[in-house]
Amino acid sequence: MILLTSAYLAPVEYYRQMNIDGKVIVDRYDKYVKRTYRNRCVIATANGLQVLTVPVERPDSHGCMMKDIRIADHGKWQHLHWNAIVSAYGSSPFFEFYADDFRPFFEKKVDFLFDFNERLRETVCSLLDISPEIHYTPKEEIGILDLRETIKDATCLKPYYQVFAFRHGFQPNISIVDLLFNMGPESLLYLK
Repeated sequence: MILLTSAYLAPVEYYRQMNIDGKVIVDRYDKYVKRTYRNRCVIATANGLQVLTVPVERPDSHGCMMKDIRIADHGKWQHLHWNAIVSAYGSSPFFEFYADDFRPFFEKKVDFLFDFNERLRETVCSLLDISPEIHYTPKEEIGILDLRETIKDATCLKPYYQVFAFRHGFQPNISIVDLLFNMGPESLLYLK
């Protein structure tokens, strides 16, 4: 069993670990940390890597729990994120195949970051055809491999096709949408 934090369009390694272990605890009671995958993802664009950040409301207290973080309702971030994803992956082999699954996340308002991330995770797992056993708990237990902070430093085992690799080389461990839009149904084979 592994312990992960909630993540916005998490990196490939996040889903690889879910697929390998199959039993996951997503920590909704961890302290929210800025500049992490909790509210940002990285995509590969024609100009290189681009970070997409979900704006959040400043917590009232230091050490606010992830489950209590609200998404800020300013800046048309959903529109900007969707346009960035379309621009980056519109010409990828499987974009049209998956676009309708992701578009609604960038059209409807969601109050809490944790809820938004979990709905995205459920959608991605369904598209990847993986069914990890997901639990939510506030406490760590003996026998759980804590991967909350190690996913960011992981590198993918092998390169896969990326639209802009000819310009910038292979970009490892970026958002799972990169793998899905570029590899489609073969994404599951890559995660093994």
